Amino acid sequence: MREAIAAIVADAESEHAVWDGACVNWPPEVGGEPTRIQWCHGAPGIVSAIGDLLPEDLLLGGAETTWRAGPLEKGPGLCQGTAGNGYALLRIYVLTGDEVWLERAHSFAEAALGQLQGPYSLLTGDVGATLFAHSCLAVDPSFPIMDAI
Repeated sequence: MREAIAAIVADAESEHAVWDGACVNWPPEVGGEPTRIQWCHGAPGIVSAIGDLLPEDLLLGGAETTWRAGPLEKGPGLCQGTAGNGYALLRIYVLTGDEVWLERAHSFAEAALGQLQGPYSLLTGDVGATLFAHSCLAVDPSFPIMDAI
């Protein structure tokens, strides 16, 4: 069953992926420009939410896109923020075992903590950034509210 689901995901994600060298992103609409690189739009959310179902080229391309985009100026939060994007880097570390991705996740955690200024909300504020920093220390890529036991 898992193989069948992975094949469907791979086909759909491959069809809508927009490549730029070693980087890949997904536009927020079919035929749109892949201009956003944040958890709720594009590569970071794809990698952190369904990275384990992606073919390796899409997985690595999405993570590379996230890394090259760097910490987001929008703030520290999970949705539209540095911490949300950082979860993609932490997820790829767990999936590949490549230490470079853990180091990169840690750098995003440091950046997110440096952006703390309120509000204290989960998705758009300081709480999400703090949870991401904890996730980096625990090496746990489980995204809050999405990855439940």
